Amino acid sequence: MYDNDLTAVVEADRSHVWHHMVQHAGFASKDPRIIVEGRGLSVWDQNGREFTDAVSGGVWTVNVGYGRESIANAVRDQLIRMNYFAGSAGSVPGALFAERLLTKMPGMSRVYYANSGSEANEKAFKMVRQIAHKRHGGRKHKILFRERDYHGTTLGTLSACGQPERHMQYGPLTPGFVEVPHCLEYRAQWDLSGEAYGRRAADAIEEVILREGPDTVGALCLEPITAGGGVIVPPEGYWPRVQEICRKYDILLHIDEVVCGVGRTGTWFGYQNYGIEPDFVTMAKGVASGYAAISCCVTTEAVFDLFKGDAADPLDHFRDISTFGGCTAGPAAALENLRIIEDEGLLQNTLTMGDRLLGHLQALTEKHAAAGEARGKGLFCGLELVADRATRAPLDEKSVAAVVAECDRRGVILGMTNRSLPGLNNTLCLSPALTVTADQVDMISDTIDRALATVLG
Repeated sequence: MYDNDLTAVVEADRSHVWHHMVQHAGFASKDPRIIVEGRGLSVWDQNGREFTDAVSGGVWTVNVGYGRESIANAVRDQLIRMNYFAGSAGSVPGALFAERLLTKMPGMSRVYYANSGSEANEKAFKMVRQIAHKRHGGRKHKILFRERDYHGTTLGTLSACGQPERHMQYGPLTPGFVEVPHCLEYRAQWDLSGEAYGRRAADAIEEVILREGPDTVGALCLEPITAGGGVIVPPEGYWPRVQEICRKYDILLHIDEVVCGVGRTGTWFGYQNYGIEPDFVTMAKGVASGYAAISCCVTTEAVFDLFKGDAADPLDHFRDISTFGGCTAGPAAALENLRIIEDEGLLQNTLTMGDRLLGHLQALTEKHAAAGEARGKGLFCGLELVADRATRAPLDEKSVAAVVAECDRRGVILGMTNRSLPGLNNTLCLSPALTVTADQVDMISDTIDRALATVLG
């Protein structure tokens, strides 16, 4: 599809660009991949080869698909009129998007703008710490996070990372972050199942709180559905008990919606599947579907009010800034992104196509010995691969990567847990755009089927 000769571009990339999460030694013998164009779910590389993107930009971001001219036009028009001013002042798209967003989030009332998911989570962490000092003498400052969850790549968010391989070689980490157990029933820590397991996994959080001292714990930060840690849907009974525990010990509940937010699970936000009422909700990837950089830390009015103090005291407000939180491109793109999801009925499509995709993945667990468990919600699914179905011994990361590579060879880009969980980087991850069709779901599933047969027999 792309007609230009990109030889010079490839060489410039090889010589000068430092890619994310890539060992560059391999580029001595092969070209780096350059993605040059996208339409719908399709992308094309520098060689003109077409791929179906089953992970929305490689990191579950492009929720409304590629090539949305109306979003590009909204950004263009806004940037010509007013491109940027520091977040100490407001902007037209910033005000309008905050208002529209909050109609999707009953109980939440304030939007703090930033430019990445890591940064949004850092804002929430800083708010918790400042509340601890303003109201609890600095003592109630600890932040709990869950094993296998991921909250970002800064040193602060890595300190709240339940994926040990992510923070290897980056210590010492920030103190005051404490891990609680995961809730993946397929890898159960207790001889329980269903709702009983869900409640027990939540009770394990209370045990950590009691061990640390409830008067030292300020917040609990969780993904509504664990993303990069293996697409873990919490069992029945888990979330109501978590909410109960937080209220019992006056602990703020921070829901990290960086992946699940803005339609990915078939609701506007993942937490809305479970009837919980958070104090903080952070979001980024799907907010503008990657058409502009934007993230949000959303709070209740009660949290906001904690930062209202003496106007004459220069240190009494939330003393934070995000330079590019003041860029108007993000909220302009986000407004049009919301309109597309509403007008095209993409939440319903996500539910319908998500059921279809999960059904296909569950069928693979009956066909392939290596397909251990399929799980997910909406267009957010995972397939855990095993070396032994009876013992659930995980398939080694190299073999999982070979399955992903075979899908790539067949023209489908998949994700996987990788370089995160020692011995447990064995889950295929799927998050196609919310516009995905039945034919595309069938093709993606068929490609995985063929790749499993080719690589694992």
